[in-house]
Amino acid sequence: MEFYFQIDDNGSQQAGFGDSNSNSHDLQLCFGVKDFLLIAPQSASGVLLDAPESSKLLSAVAIALSNCASLWPAFVPVHDPSREAYIGIQNMGTVFTRRFEADRIGSQVPVKLMHLEGLYEFFVSKFVYSGVDFSMHSFKVHCLMRLKYQTFTSDGESDMDEFMGDKADTAEHNGSESRNKVNWDDDCPWSEWYSAEDPLRGFGLEVTWADRTVENTLEMAELENASSHEAEKWILHPILSPYLGEPSHGKRIDFASQLLCLVEALEASFIAQFMDDFVSVENPSSESLKTSAVVPPPTVLDRVIKDLFHEGSKLPDFTKGEHRLSRALKAAPLESLFTQFCFHSMWFGNCNIRAISFLWIEFVREVRWCWEESQPLPKMPIDGSIDLSTCLINQKLHLLAICIEKKCEMNEEFLDCIGSEDGSDASDTMEEHHKVDKRRNASSEEDLLRKRDSSNAEDTLRFERNTESTNSVNQNTINAIRRGSAGPVGTMMLLKSHQRLHAPYTQDPPLMTEDMHEERLQAVEAFGDSLNVPGQLEKDILLSDMSAFKAANPDAVFEDFIRWHSPGDWESSEPETAEASILEDSKDKWPPQGRLSQRMSDQGNLWRKSWNDAPALPADDQKPLLDPNREGEKILHYLETVRPHQLLEQMVCTAFRGSADTLNQTNFGDMRQMTSKLEQLYLIIKSTLGVLQRNNVPDITETVKDLRRLCVVFEHVEKLVTVAASLHRKFLEAPRLAQVIFSDFYGTYVPLMGINSNGEENKSRTEMEVGRQEVSFRERQVVSSLFSPPSANQSWRKVLSMGNLLNGHEPVLREIIFSTGDDVNNGIHYAAAADVAASGDREGKKSRHTECMSLEHLTISALHSLLLPAINFFVPFFDINTFLFEIN
Repeated sequence: MEFYFQIDDNGSQQAGFGDSNSNSHDLQLCFGVKDFLLIAPQSASGVLLDAPESSKLLSAVAIALSNCASLWPAFVPVHDPSREAYIGIQNMGTVFTRRFEADRIGSQVPVKLMHLEGLYEFFVSKFVYSGVDFSMHSFKVHCLMRLKYQTFTSDGESDMDEFMGDKADTAEHNGSESRNKVNWDDDCPWSEWYSAEDPLRGFGLEVTWADRTVENTLEMAELENASSHEAEKWILHPILSPYLGEPSHGKRIDFASQLLCLVEALEASFIAQFMDDFVSVENPSSESLKTSAVVPPPTVLDRVIKDLFHEGSKLPDFTKGEHRLSRALKAAPLESLFTQFCFHSMWFGNCNIRAISFLWIEFVREVRWCWEESQPLPKMPIDGSIDLSTCLINQKLHLLAICIEKKCEMNEEFLDCIGSEDGSDASDTMEEHHKVDKRRNASSEEDLLRKRDSSNAEDTLRFERNTESTNSVNQNTINAIRRGSAGPVGTMMLLKSHQRLHAPYTQDPPLMTEDMHEERLQAVEAFGDSLNVPGQLEKDILLSDMSAFKAANPDAVFEDFIRWHSPGDWESSEPETAEASILEDSKDKWPPQGRLSQRMSDQGNLWRKSWNDAPALPADDQKPLLDPNREGEKILHYLETVRPHQLLEQMVCTAFRGSADTLNQTNFGDMRQMTSKLEQLYLIIKSTLGVLQRNNVPDITETVKDLRRLCVVFEHVEKLVTVAASLHRKFLEAPRLAQVIFSDFYGTYVPLMGINSNGEENKSRTEMEVGRQEVSFRERQVVSSLFSPPSANQSWRKVLSMGNLLNGHEPVLREIIFSTGDDVNNGIHYAAAADVAASGDREGKKSRHTECMSLEHLTISALHSLLLPAINFFVPFFDINTFLFEIN
């Protein structure tokens, strides 16, 4: 025995046509009862095959309900289970009882009943109790109609195509070259790496015509041919994909699944010292991986390397898609070379440690080829400072790209010098030398730019030819020429000659990566606070600045250099005055009064010794502070000998940041919940990956567990992003619908994000529902465009012959209610109370008749009238007679 009841959102109980709740029982929809009892035997069939037994059971139930003053109707399933037939009884509170009977026509439905005119005539014929031809009389029948449309969802064939496409993508990068079919996310940021299943598999639309009075069959024909846009109400119901409600467990290909594979590779990376060990046949650890680790064929490897190094030379925009919290993650920028390598690694094979080792070795081999052949390193800048907030490998690749550029410049200068000695065009040499001078000798302190004139350029070249034969100390003739000057410094004058002091162009400090800075700091800490230690470490920079100062100020002495380079070591003996007075008096008071500080005047001072040894050379003629050949070889040695766990730690950080930045590029409109959720994701990634930025991971087992949990969080956010993107694309011209649907889904899905990946807990998450949304008149055209006309491949679908098409779509379900009312016959006054108690939703003396027609067959559920004693025929006691036709 089961008790059924129904509660509306407003708390009132109401069943029948007006209720859009799809969970309503068929008996509630057919007979309009709000709560009822259903009695069925616990047998295999679940029905009563014997009519006397069912009558006896209903009589016993009616007596029991009457004794407890209950007016609940009771139903019993009868006949064959496929008929879905019921008989029922209800105590009306008087001497009368109400009987129900429902049956189903499963085959050979009359053509007449497949149209609204035929249904109308069938309904009217049920209430003609005389021999008069009912077609000659006018019956005022109230008609309500609701149609349900549904877009075509992906069938098994398309699902299989998508599945096979995913398998091909896994084996051979992402299959973007061979993918011909158009997917819904082809212009989404993640489409370069994988194709996501559309989270919205389709839409259901309920179109409702309000109550209208019909007097003849012609009006029913007009209603059947009416457009759905003429209906009073549209209710839209999104159909979500089942994968949203369950964890992937590796069944899908997306960022979250591949990040999880990368975490597994990190865990396996600690068993070897070098990346070569995972591919070497002599290493026992690689033998244990061969059975489970799959490596793609060489053709796939070649295609990946080609995509990384040989496709496109334009420098990408490294700020593209960057979230304001991205720089808090110590990883490479999204469009950089190392990030692209990490992305390819995630889709190379099944992203195991052995496949990554193969790809990394080939990657480093290609980087070395670029170095040896002086070819630009793709997707890396060739200038600027090293960004220490990125990962170490990205810093190394950036520095290597700069070294390659410096190496090319040195080769060009060498060839230009040879060409000028052989009588080549001198003007071309001057122009190229000017480019090098402008690029290398910009003073960051003064930020001054100027162009050299032709005379200075000729003097510089003459000095270069004679450099090898001159002495670094006695250069009186050469020093008389001012070279490499960036302009005078205020009103400062040289001490030994009444000339303006000029600031020189100096070389930029040598670029250093994070580990190089740490080496210098460790050296300083090892030698303590000795004054000579900083001088020794910065000797090359100091000598370069001194040589440039001498070239720009031929008559300068050591004290002049100290006044310009280290003003704190020059103790002025002039009285302190206002700044304006100093500027005025400095022109007349020469030489300026003062002396060196104690540390600069000590015997054997390192700075004075360096001054005596420094030749007068402008910055562009000096030996570069950054030796590109030496630094380039050191970088390549690091890349070739990097520890596997250090490489995988940086790859995991970069892959998480790159994946998050890719999702951040998604256009999902003004959905603030999604913006907030992405910010939360960045904060969670930062806190979780912080342990990987240390030199030693304290507990690898616990760290891997945290990373796996992070992958689960990333999977949830990735699903939210795809839902938001799909809604935004489908409702570009109806943003309100996109926002309310996403808000409803967000409120349903977010509480499930905290559930762990436990099979038992996830059973309740296999299906997700979102609420129905009412469509305004302005939004109907947008919703109508979702129902694209059926294609030729969908012509096999069975359709009914009725009208009310929506872009060629036949309603999948039709619900029609016919109702009419007559006055109660005089003398039947004692039936009034029973009718009022039974219906409860209408005023006066009422009772209800219902008829249903369902998918592929017609169901007639006729409420039999109250049977008077000894009278075995229908009597017209009803003031309201109702039929419900339900058509699929």
